[in-house]
Amino acid sequence: MVGDMEQVLIAGEWRAPIDATGSFRALDPATGEAIGPAFPRSGADDVELAVVSAAQAADALAATEPAHIADFLDAYADAIDATKDELVATAHAETGLPISPRLAEVELPRTSGQLRQAAQAVRDYAWTQPVIDTKAGLRAHFAPLHKPVLVFGPNNFPFAFNAVAGSDFASAIAARNPVIAKAHPSHPATSRLLAALAHDAAVACGLPAASVQLLYDIEPALGLRLAGDRRFGAIGFTGSRTAGLALKAAADAAGIPIFAEMSSVNPVFLLPGALRERGATLAQEFFASCTMGSGQFCTNPGIVLVPAGADGDAFVACAAEKFEAAAPMVLFSQGVQRHLADAVQALRAAGARVEAGKAQAGGPGFRYAPTLLAADGAAFLANAQALQREAFGPVSLLLRYRDENEAVALAHAFDGNLTGSLFAASDGSDDVAWRRIAAALRPRVGRLIDGKWPTGVAVSPAMQHGGPYPSTSHAGFTSVGMPGAIHRFAQWQSFDNVRDDRLPPDLRDANPFGMQRRVDGVWSDHTP
Repeated sequence: MVGDMEQVLIAGEWRAPIDATGSFRALDPATGEAIGPAFPRSGADDVELAVVSAAQAADALAATEPAHIADFLDAYADAIDATKDELVATAHAETGLPISPRLAEVELPRTSGQLRQAAQAVRDYAWTQPVIDTKAGLRAHFAPLHKPVLVFGPNNFPFAFNAVAGSDFASAIAARNPVIAKAHPSHPATSRLLAALAHDAAVACGLPAASVQLLYDIEPALGLRLAGDRRFGAIGFTGSRTAGLALKAAADAAGIPIFAEMSSVNPVFLLPGALRERGATLAQEFFASCTMGSGQFCTNPGIVLVPAGADGDAFVACAAEKFEAAAPMVLFSQGVQRHLADAVQALRAAGARVEAGKAQAGGPGFRYAPTLLAADGAAFLANAQALQREAFGPVSLLLRYRDENEAVALAHAFDGNLTGSLFAASDGSDDVAWRRIAAALRPRVGRLIDGKWPTGVAVSPAMQHGGPYPSTSHAGFTSVGMPGAIHRFAQWQSFDNVRDDRLPPDLRDANPFGMQRRVDGVWSDHTP
């Protein structure tokens, strides 16, 4: 620490900020009180030095042996695991998220695990996906951007989506691109700990020193200017739709790909037979899913569609009882609390009514009472845009639908979402309705879920943590799951009639890595 502010990680070293425009401290969400040291809000000179340093490191990192990249990712994962207690305690203090199981048993292992999965994808070249066409004399694969990647981290995952540790970071580094991490100001000390571990591992593994850089915060105008800087090869963002769209506009104007995860209400369709079989159980599971992590998940069940009739009434009554009895929950920040209150007010203005809960903040720090809103299907169809506004927190909207046809119409009315879920009876009585609703929902969601609540994202090569706009800016990509997530930060390169010894190793005839390649239309590990 220098003076009264922490150092920033720029140009390969920890240094005093050049031109901080101010400082800030983390706040304990449970009390609202400032905790920990002061962190700088970087100015234009710090940002420029970081961009210049990253751009200078880009070619060197692209030329680095993949084994060194994989060693770094593994070493960083090991360091995170070895520092688990300090990391978890710091993240708990800054976010209010429970130490166990959320941070210690779930999120931190997921973070080190996805770093190791990225390392494996680097070692086996799985992400490069080589294609060879011997007749045309063409060969192609995914390759580094030869430019740095800018990553904006969110408030709700201090480890797994942290700008300097999460999937965006791991994916960009795996593709051999330097990263400038713009941390979220809700957890600066956690981000500093992670950046220190990453920097030490990078230096030890022989990566260019400026491969990993960290800025704690910058003014919004400077952030927009940064997003439009053509020296970047790509941008990763996780956060609100408002911020995401502003950054996207700046990046689009400069021709920079931005992969933004922004907004999702994750519709859940409960079918009549499912409620008849297990309505009370589904009500309990719904409440648990909606309030998990105080509802601050991008996969929170924001809208649940319930059929009319006695079984639907019983489900609503059971769920309402649980919401009504719940105490106000701790949110990440005053900003989250304010945006949640605004969203609830907007939903009510659009025709939703309060079914249960206080629909208000309460208690010390930043809290909000779990709240259940309700509207009927016809009202939603008449005002779909206003009633599918995301309420980021322990809030959900129940939609009562008359029959199967209205359920299908409602599915068609949704914007793009990360997930869509359906619960059907085990006896097959809901199967026809399931197929009709799923057919309407499928093109509107990244992940279609059968019989499970949407909260929770498995780190798997088969995962799609993305979806149509406005859930993300690019429906064809995932932010979770290797090697697919790496492709966001890579370019597809073709080689036309290039001599074998001049080709990248994974495209040479000898296939030195023994990998599966698509050779003349057939997946094979043989030489062409």
